[in-house]
Amino acid sequence: MTDVTSSKSTRRPHHWRNDLIELAALFTAVVVADTIAKTIVKGPDGPYLLVFSAIALVATAGFHTWWARRHSHAPPATAPTPDGTPEAAGTVLWRLRTTVDDTPGSLAALCTVLARLGVDILTLQTHPLTEGTVDEFLLRAPAGLSAADLVRETAAAGGRDTWTERADAHDLVDTPTRLLGLATRTALDAAELPLALRQLLGRCTLHSIPAVSLTGRPTGEQAPVEGVLEETVMKLRDPGGGTLLIERPYLPFTPTEFARARALVELDARLGPRVPRSQDVLTLPEGNEITVRRADQRDLPAARAMHDRCSARTLGLRYHGPVGDADRYLDHLLSPRFGRTLAVQTASGRLVALGHLLWDGDETEVALLVEDDWQRRGIGSELLGRLVAMAEEAGCESVYAVTQASNTGMVAAMRALSLPLDYQIEEGTLVITARLEPAPRRGERPQPQPQPQARRSER
Repeated sequence: MTDVTSSKSTRRPHHWRNDLIELAALFTAVVVADTIAKTIVKGPDGPYLLVFSAIALVATAGFHTWWARRHSHAPPATAPTPDGTPEAAGTVLWRLRTTVDDTPGSLAALCTVLARLGVDILTLQTHPLTEGTVDEFLLRAPAGLSAADLVRETAAAGGRDTWTERADAHDLVDTPTRLLGLATRTALDAAELPLALRQLLGRCTLHSIPAVSLTGRPTGEQAPVEGVLEETVMKLRDPGGGTLLIERPYLPFTPTEFARARALVELDARLGPRVPRSQDVLTLPEGNEITVRRADQRDLPAARAMHDRCSARTLGLRYHGPVGDADRYLDHLLSPRFGRTLAVQTASGRLVALGHLLWDGDETEVALLVEDDWQRRGIGSELLGRLVAMAEEAGCESVYAVTQASNTGMVAAMRALSLPLDYQIEEGTLVITARLEPAPRRGERPQPQPQPQARRSER
């Protein structure tokens, strides 16, 4: 449905027949010119006419050469998009999903209407239902064609429950390749499962509901092994316990999407707990070495031991509540279902700091806890910068931190990011929201001060 043209095919074809024709034309021209020249020279004004003819011939040849060069350098039919992906000039990309009757010719009728509108079908997915078929298109349409026009013409061709959305160059990746990429990310990191599900299903809200509350009481949330699909709600059993609740109110899920999501969850369950093995060894300004690595629930004993060494004030600034309840949050915070955690440990292996990047519905929270004896050394700023970089890689538009106005260390760390910040204060609680940089500038985050020296190693 798309035309793919290589660089070789854009050149003017060259064939031996063309050379033969040009050679024959040359010989014919020489014979004609010789005959005319002999006739003219014998006349009274023959030499003058011959000179004028030569001048006219040269002028004609020059005009022909100029005209050919001008039209051979015409602008191409396609122009690159800002991200470098070829896209026809004066066109836009659309995602369109509609339901048609499962009868012969229904899809052909829809494709005929799209062709009449000058729309190019780039990809097509079919989602069979008990009644009808959901067809999902990626379209390249003329810029003057609006979403309302697409919906109206689709309805005229027999489509119903039509949904449209502007697409971008990332949607040009074919579905099998995208699914393999999501499966690879999930296999390498358990914390990638929520993000992979979001990218697989589009704009949706994902909540991880534990089977046991923070107080130790059963929540009663346990989806069946085969999962549940209810129009715009999908429930899958979390391999770590509890339920993964996925909602997309604006567009019902199809059985095909449900099967793909369940396959990702089953892959995660088979592989078990896992985090990337890479770690960074940093040298603090005073010469001490620390290691920054990913953490999960297997670090729970070490995290509880760090809690015991922290002062009541440090725990109070972090958890904004009774200090005695702090340990109850650790198992939740270290779970990859709720986000990603970075741990800092000393050369002796003692855990001295934790940084959390938490998925909160459509928003993302960052939180830090640094042991008292290791504060004011740049560890918090280093962790925060890494967490923000993770959020950018995950496609988050912003991150927020909940703290107290008296927590000057957290406020300074957020300001050191050099990102646009929004402040909200309610009853002594300070919420700082940082708007992240666009994707092309990922990795350009400012380094905190003081700046430790880092080297990467593998365990």
